[in-house]
Amino acid sequence: MSMFSIGIDLGGTNLRIAAFTSNWERRGAITTATRVQDGPGAVLNDMCAAVKKLVAECGGPGDLIGVGLGSPGPLELPAGRLLQPPNLPGFEDLELKTELENRLQVPVVVECDANAAALAECHAGAGQTSGYHSLCMLTLGTGVGSGIILNGRVWHGFAGMGGEAGHVPVYHDGLLCACGSRGCLEQYASATAIARAGKNIVQAKSENGLGMMTARSIAEAASAGEAESLNIYHGVGEALGIGLANLVSTLNLPLYVIGGGVVAAWSLFAPSMFAELERGSYIYRLTKPADPAVLEAGKTNVLPAELGPDSGLLGAAMLPFFQSLSS
Repeated sequence: MSMFSIGIDLGGTNLRIAAFTSNWERRGAITTATRVQDGPGAVLNDMCAAVKKLVAECGGPGDLIGVGLGSPGPLELPAGRLLQPPNLPGFEDLELKTELENRLQVPVVVECDANAAALAECHAGAGQTSGYHSLCMLTLGTGVGSGIILNGRVWHGFAGMGGEAGHVPVYHDGLLCACGSRGCLEQYASATAIARAGKNIVQAKSENGLGMMTARSIAEAASAGEAESLNIYHGVGEALGIGLANLVSTLNLPLYVIGGGVVAAWSLFAPSMFAELERGSYIYRLTKPADPAVLEAGKTNVLPAELGPDSGLLGAAMLPFFQSLSS
């Protein structure tokens, strides 16, 4: 087999590991539960066992470029230290890069999971399709992650924490966020926020079904024409439009990609998103495409991601290849 790398996608629920060739073809994959309750040592052991299994299946250690890990933040980069992750209690100040390199004896590159997803979209998804090497990606899942790619490389900011668009305030004195600020985009456009809005409506009506409320079930109700569910997704679009207006006016990039599970409801939130984006950004009004659903060269394009749930995993696997090219 040709040279390959292994990507690890560390999530609060699942741990996903896969091997990829330099052409981004997947050669093997393992998914297991993230044993958060058993502590960092157990999760690191599971990572290493999966990596070793894939290495044995894919050609041996001599063909392995390295291991890339996409992790929730905040992270200290490039040291690869996990700081205070809200969805991984007990993992504070974990030296991910050092621990994995000591256990595996191979080079390890650690990156924010949203940045990894953006990197994959740039080189194997919407960026490759469009021919653009600079883009901003928003990932709408449990939270709102984001990554900025400039000329094919992740932009980190001076402290490694750049591009945290999920914590850009979109409403003054809005909902309190876990980060300590109010009105963050994450509180209005994530799957968690959508489910909370649905539960609040049910609770206000004193109806049953609180446990069944998810972003997907609300999307299904909205697609069937249920007015309050439609209104929830209208609000998602408005919040996204405000956030995008700020990003477009600040970054002036040719491509903004939206991924994550919530994007399956694109038709429900896109109309209000584009309306708010056009209202809020002079730059977008000057550079908007004739049809926002169709990529247009020389314009500001906002499109759904192409890679689906594998973007973070593939992006993690890309990290060792890019590091080897720049070293």
